[in-house]
Amino acid sequence: MLLTVKPPVYIDRMSPAALMTAEELSHLNLPRQRTELVRGVLVVREPAGYRHGEVTMSLSAAIHDFVRPRKLGRVLAAETGFKLSSNPDTVRAPDVAFLRAERVPEPPPAGYAALAPDLAAEVLSPDDRPGEVLEKVGDWLNAGVRLVWVVDPARGLARVYRADGTETLLGDGDAFDGEEVLPGFSCRIADVL
Repeated sequence: MLLTVKPPVYIDRMSPAALMTAEELSHLNLPRQRTELVRGVLVVREPAGYRHGEVTMSLSAAIHDFVRPRKLGRVLAAETGFKLSSNPDTVRAPDVAFLRAERVPEPPPAGYAALAPDLAAEVLSPDDRPGEVLEKVGDWLNAGVRLVWVVDPARGLARVYRADGTETLLGDGDAFDGEEVLPGFSCRIADVL
């Protein structure tokens, strides 16, 4: 069986005056597409596949089941947009996000929260390219995310990126550790794959 992988589409309007804003993105209607805004440029991707959804849900549930009874904050579902920068605007959407209780915006914003989560998790899809994933990790860390997890279901591993610049590779026999972001949280990689 031949598998064709479509790269994300970057819609570049060529001039700074034509860059899209977060407000314009919030009113954009592209059914069945995943979108982000990267320094004013719209990025459109195909919907994630079954395996991506299954792994994302497993990781979300593990974090949520730890956070909720302890009232530690909020776990946000896949594709929740966060406005990370302005002029030009960047809106990124992790597969799983966690915000500590003291950072949860009240009242909840109707659109994108203009802040970075404390933890952002990305689950790779077959069409994800390494350079684009690293760019996204960089955007998260530069915006103030303290812990970024990148899960690779196809290879059975994950990478942990921290605000201090350190990185750790985890195999399916290892576990995610909430470190100082979610103290006491632990979840085996194999349990979410």
